Amino acid sequence: MKNADATRRSDAISIARVICILGVVYVHAWTGLNGHDLEIAKGTPQENLRWLLMEIFGRSAVPLLGVISGWLASGSSQTLNWPRHVARKARTILLPMVLWNAIAILFVSGTAVLLHLQAPVPVSLEWLVQELFIVSRNPDINVQMPFLRDLFLCMVAAPLLVRMPGRVLMAVAGVAALTQVTGWGPPILMRPAILFFFVIGMMARRSGLAERVAAFSWPMAATPFLALMAVQLYFSLKVVPGTGLGVGMIDLAVRVAAATCFWRLSWALAGGPLRDMLLRIEPFAFFLFCSHLILIWLGGPVLGALFGKLGSPLYPAYLIGQPLIVLVTVLLLGSMLSRAWPGLATVLSGGRLRAA
Repeated sequence: MKNADATRRSDAISIARVICILGVVYVHAWTGLNGHDLEIAKGTPQENLRWLLMEIFGRSAVPLLGVISGWLASGSSQTLNWPRHVARKARTILLPMVLWNAIAILFVSGTAVLLHLQAPVPVSLEWLVQELFIVSRNPDINVQMPFLRDLFLCMVAAPLLVRMPGRVLMAVAGVAALTQVTGWGPPILMRPAILFFFVIGMMARRSGLAERVAAFSWPMAATPFLALMAVQLYFSLKVVPGTGLGVGMIDLAVRVAAATCFWRLSWALAGGPLRDMLLRIEPFAFFLFCSHLILIWLGGPVLGALFGKLGSPLYPAYLIGQPLIVLVTVLLLGSMLSRAWPGLATVLSGGRLRAA
């Protein structure tokens, strides 16, 4: 029985990576509008649809990735060997991040220069350094990469965190939460919530929380998430002056509820008919996370010419289908790269495509 539960938990972790990373595509979905035009479109049916997809399947799914990382780091004996642990995480997190950022500059900025794509281009050496290494600001092209940057820093601290007693871990989580809602993280942590959820994952490992959440009924797992999402939607559509800290606290509460709900969903999928298909996709998930914005920068306008921008009649179908379009593209590119250049595929996938 214990072996069966361990196998299902492992499958649920792999499936969670797939559904969460696919959801991230909605956060960066192509709209064809600039920031000013998006602000004007706020409150329209299509922009509300985009917001819901982005929050429910995108930003709300990401915290579970942090929880899983903390849970795995807490249970690995290799974490205790600091030099070996950090070297391994530099190879599987930091190096792919830098290489994908370089690829993004080459292809996205290169296309902008050669074909007049509306995309960021190098303006200084400092810009290049920031885009490659994310030293003190978020990048302009691969805007998802601060997750990997901050996750690597969490991994650097993991050998210390894993030795801390529970009360100290709770204090660390509290400081990370406060830093997140007040916006004090940069330039040390671009997204302090990643540390918060990483530590939550460590505490979940110690307390057996993963198994308890997996046993939740669907109303127990989903109701807090849906209720908090409704509150967040209200504040998003109706900006109330002076509620910045309160909105930040609601946002963090939504993320906690979302991690709970998506873990329950992952556990259910691990025992359902979609299990095998999702597990076959999992080795490509890291590759998808790192490459999807490059594909959206380059391919978004091409398909956008067919479906139209946000506000066009066919745009909702394009919006809903973007994760699937990106997934199919990544499966093809990852498979071809694995056959043509397996060493590079291994590096760019953080070691996941070794057997693809």
